Amino acid sequence: MVHLAAQDRGPAVAPVEEFSRQIETLKKTFADLNKRIETSVKAIERQTSAEDSRREVEELRDIVSALLGAVADNGEISRLGAKALEHAHAKQKSLREEARYTPEQRDFLLHQWEKLALETETATAELDNARTRFAKVLRILQTNDDYVGELMEIRQGNEALKVIRDLAKEIHETSDMLNNFINTISPPRSGT
Repeated sequence: MVHLAAQDRGPAVAPVEEFSRQIETLKKTFADLNKRIETSVKAIERQTSAEDSRREVEELRDIVSALLGAVADNGEISRLGAKALEHAHAKQKSLREEARYTPEQRDFLLHQWEKLALETETATAELDNARTRFAKVLRILQTNDDYVGELMEIRQGNEALKVIRDLAKEIHETSDMLNNFINTISPPRSGT
């Protein structure tokens, strides 16, 4: 008789356990969706903030200005080659007047410094070409910073669009899950 009573409870307990499992799954899904909604709202606020866009453009302007200062005709990069070349020429001059070396040693050292001076002149010309080219494109970027700002805002808008689409997909999936749950708890229609 006890065995029979356990069998009677068995089929009734299974739907209750399934119902409990589904409720727990729904609660977790709702909590996750709520967090996702909060995160999405914050992301959209960031992506649509004109203040953030302006700040990003200002940061870019500051970087471009600093780089332009470094690569300008009288900037520190333009002086690097000249400084290295002056050093090579000064070494050559001092070696010609130096008496501590044998003539062979002095000739060898002078030859090495002359070679180094020539290579430094070539490298300085390459650096100057690179510096001039870079300064030119930086100036182009600088004159187009408003346009760049708009492009940055479009990028942010695209990121906001992705957030919206992802959130819509998650809400649809949660709606489907909830609808399936509701269908399982509805009593069967009469006549079925």
